[in-house]
Amino acid sequence: MGTNGSTVLEPLRQGLPPIDPAAVSSSASCALPARYEAVRGARQFTRTTLCQWELDDRFDDVALVVSELVTNALRHALPSDTPREAQEPPVRLHLMRWTTRLVCAVRDPSYAGPTARESDEDFAAESGRGLFLVESFSDTWGWHPLAGSLHGKVVWALFRLPAEQ
Repeated sequence: MGTNGSTVLEPLRQGLPPIDPAAVSSSASCALPARYEAVRGARQFTRTTLCQWELDDRFDDVALVVSELVTNALRHALPSDTPREAQEPPVRLHLMRWTTRLVCAVRDPSYAGPTARESDEDFAAESGRGLFLVESFSDTWGWHPLAGSLHGKVVWALFRLPAEQ
């Protein structure tokens, strides 16, 4: 991961339970265009990355969470006047693997924090269930605004991995 990725994710690392930096084994990221087809691309990127990391068995849960986070970023975080082909893709997916943890993080240009729907009526609706699913399928999740020259926020979800035998 380049310097830019390290800068984006430093607050994420600070917000997580302590992780020995030496235990970071792998990371990967991809830029996603401001189109809903980006969700399919994010799932394919996640499948390829998890296969390379020999975490195929976690694909279903992780891909569901990635899909929700990317969909939320596209639906709620992009201004309506975002050009279809912006020079810099506005949404970025980061996957990071430590020995016993996997984190997926989605960066978008909005500073507004994600909010879950409150009422049972809303829960029955197709939209609004995303954060409930993220919470249900990951071990923990959160978000933080970006600092410095980077604009927006990162929403992340953590998955615990069994310690290797």
